[in-house]
Amino acid sequence: MKIYTKTGDSGNSSLLGGRRVSKADPRLDAYGTLDELNAWIGLLKEQEALKDHSSFLCDIQEELFTMGSHLAAENLAQTEAWKLPTLDHRMVVRLEMEMDRLDAGLEPLRNFILSGGHPASAMTQVVRTVCRRAERAVVSLLVTLPDEETRLQPVVVVLNRLSDYFFVLAREILRAEGGLKPHVWNPHAGGS
Repeated sequence: MKIYTKTGDSGNSSLLGGRRVSKADPRLDAYGTLDELNAWIGLLKEQEALKDHSSFLCDIQEELFTMGSHLAAENLAQTEAWKLPTLDHRMVVRLEMEMDRLDAGLEPLRNFILSGGHPASAMTQVVRTVCRRAERAVVSLLVTLPDEETRLQPVVVVLNRLSDYFFVLAREILRAEGGLKPHVWNPHAGGS
């Protein structure tokens, strides 16, 4: 099978059921941003500082791929016809449990913090921001497809919780890498 099909040369792509849409379609923006998020997580999990989190990050990647397939399906009938895995809140529960576990070992957060302190922590903050962009893309899609909101709402909930998880994980990396302190935002430092 050839990787290049040339079918997208005109600026169109196919949804799961085969219908051709513009590559500017909000549906493609939403699942394309999930794909970007998934790629960033793939890079993140290969960092030495994340070796103890690699398995959970793989599970998150699997969930993102499932969510992307649901975004590529036009309706519930297509998800059933293609036998897509069910969207539910199991990942939300897992993310919350993992955040609680990690947060228990962290100092209470009293200030806004800036990204940095360790390369893997900074990369995790980048992943968090891509996750927030993916969330916004899915919410924008649901505005254009109000009939699909019930079916796709779990995607929004997972992405919302996932970005919180990456924030906690970035802080945990600093702790695990020798108790590095985050750079606390100084609201007066950037002023003129």
